Amino acid sequence: MTYHIKPGPKPKKEDGTDDRRRHVDLPNAPKHPTLPIHKHDPKKK
Repeated sequence: MTYHIKPGPKPKKEDGTDDRRRHVDLPNAPKHPTLPIHKHDPKKK
């Protein structure tokens, strides 16, 4: 049986800014303008 990890909110650092190590999907990009957008590599499955 496989369990999937439910994506949660992006953690913020102590000063309140988003953790830049995280990436955000395109639909959620307006909510997190400081995070880089996740780009899917079509070669990998």
